[in-house]
Amino acid sequence: MASWKSCIGLWTVCVGLCLLGKISGLDNGLALTPPMGWLAWERFRCNTDCKNDPDNCISDRLFRTMTDILVSEGYAAVGYEYVNVDDCWPERERDPRGRLVPDRERFPYGMKSLADYVHSKGLKFGIYEDYGNFTCAGYPGVVGHLAGDAATFASWGVDYVKLDGCYALPADMDQGYPDFGRHLNSTGRQMVYSCSWPVYQIYAGIQPNFSSIIEHCNLWRNFDDIQDSWASVESIIDYYGNHQDVIVPNAGPGHWNDPDMLIIGNFGLSYEQSKTQFAIWAILAAPLLMSVDLRTIRPEYKAILQNRKIIEVDQDPLGIQGRRIYKHRGIEIWSRPILPIQGQYYSYAVAFVNRRTDGTPSDVAVTLRELGLNNPAGYRVEDLYEDVDYGVLSPQTKIKVKVNPSGVVILRADAQPSYAYNSIPTRTPYAPLNDVFRLSKK
Repeated sequence: MASWKSCIGLWTVCVGLCLLGKISGLDNGLALTPPMGWLAWERFRCNTDCKNDPDNCISDRLFRTMTDILVSEGYAAVGYEYVNVDDCWPERERDPRGRLVPDRERFPYGMKSLADYVHSKGLKFGIYEDYGNFTCAGYPGVVGHLAGDAATFASWGVDYVKLDGCYALPADMDQGYPDFGRHLNSTGRQMVYSCSWPVYQIYAGIQPNFSSIIEHCNLWRNFDDIQDSWASVESIIDYYGNHQDVIVPNAGPGHWNDPDMLIIGNFGLSYEQSKTQFAIWAILAAPLLMSVDLRTIRPEYKAILQNRKIIEVDQDPLGIQGRRIYKHRGIEIWSRPILPIQGQYYSYAVAFVNRRTDGTPSDVAVTLRELGLNNPAGYRVEDLYEDVDYGVLSPQTKIKVKVNPSGVVILRADAQPSYAYNSIPTRTPYAPLNDVFRLSKK
């Protein structure tokens, strides 16, 4: 683990760039907070057998059903707004004019009809394609049809486009992904642009040009597809922690790192592990794209996905991605600067994660000052899962949390106002030496 002094230096770069506007994202005015919605892929994959499995196949029926549930069961009310089709939606061949055609049996009314239905419920519609000759499942890709496919999506009323990278040369992506983004923008319709550009280049041993990625994409993938297992979630958490020096500075309003879908409510995560995924995704300022059968999800998992206070952390307008600032003997602490700001002091969300599997909860005790929370006026501290308000605590206060195996405790610490700081005409510039998490290994 890096020393606390090196952590301070990294925060200087990350937070300074984000707050001073040194990194500017795709200027389409979209995704100023991480996108939220529902995505078919992880739960329903490429099930096209509507004859034998009509309730679960990739079809018009499935997406209309999920649209209805997003509204009727309160998901839309807490911010989930996109209904996203993934792979396996088109016919295997384009039409004689080179246009993409939705599968005529599974989407008999066409994509515009489906998009119109989603819009009629106050939601937004997303679709999938691939910068390659084929999609990952072997359906037509966009290569050779960039302008035409962008125009088709606009004519259907698409609001969000995910562009995968199978059957493509990673070296060509530096030109191809920006080209398709320009075609999307030239349609005049605002569409969130989700790219898989960097992950394919990383796998190919190519260093991604993140300055260009930020310029042309609203969000992007850096690592493996998520699978329905705790091991998969852990691998993503580890990747984002181990590579945070490169990853964190790229995130901000309009341009986000995407650690992939939420698998909460499926088969592979326990209740504690589900809480951990949701908390860490919020610390990471990650898109919150559920991939779960909303018809059968159990109430306790639904409650995790609809936790307004953790969603508020994820959607914090500052858009600063959090970091892992402590890792020792299976205990990790992750932190994220959030609003409100009082003088030179930020508020924070803090997640204590227990990666141990020894069967008993672990106690973690630390003062706010040891965590770098130095606001003399103190912090109002709240447990976001247990809904416990601990009141205003001073920097000298020691807090103790009990974290279940593979579980999490996530706290919000809101900096309190001070007359001394409020009297200063202009806010003191952010000084990480005064306001960063610091914790010894003791």
